[in-house]
Amino acid sequence: MTIAILGGTGDQGPGLALRWAMAGEDVIIGSRAKEKAEKVAAELNAELGQNKIRGMDNVAAAAAADISVLTVPYSAHLPTLEGVKAHLVGKIFVDVSVPLDPENPRKMKMPAIGSATEEAQAFLGEGTKVVAAFQNVAAHLLRDPKHAIDCDILVCGNDVEAKKVVMGLVSKMGMHPYDVGPAESARVVEGMTSMLIRMNIKHKVKGAGIRLTGLPR
Repeated sequence: MTIAILGGTGDQGPGLALRWAMAGEDVIIGSRAKEKAEKVAAELNAELGQNKIRGMDNVAAAAAADISVLTVPYSAHLPTLEGVKAHLVGKIFVDVSVPLDPENPRKMKMPAIGSATEEAQAFLGEGTKVVAAFQNVAAHLLRDPKHAIDCDILVCGNDVEAKKVVMGLVSKMGMHPYDVGPAESARVVEGMTSMLIRMNIKHKVKGAGIRLTGLPR
């Protein structure tokens, strides 16, 4: 599979790209500016010691990929989707966006439909299989491939088979995924991000995460 990380030059994108490339996946970094994507891809390839990651503009990246992953701030959520919508039909789309309050990241500012994931599914239509994942893992931990991440990945969406594919990709990165239900579960999953930010601030740490107990691993 080819994985495109749209808006992949920000905080979370490079870490996801690096870990998937190390797991043997074909990865494309996407950006509004092709040159920026190529620059980040070159930096990651230098770190890998081989050319396994490509850089493209978001539209070209979505068109070339089997799976697209969106890692932009919530303010760019729908504008980015509008530009690539036609290239996501019939494919799996992974939404990492979290609607944090731009004036206070310790609070949420959920869209009227309930969550960014449900908003993406409604906007893209049933022809695109929307899955939510990676909302509760710190970007700087993803970026350090030598660091074992002490955080389970909560995966939700309406298409069971699409969730299985995404969970397989999570496992390849060395993390443990759990299917936590349909797209509406994203209201809880996304909402926990602001709580984790509060925990980071309160306890003066940088990587608070979610770990499920009492379940088979």
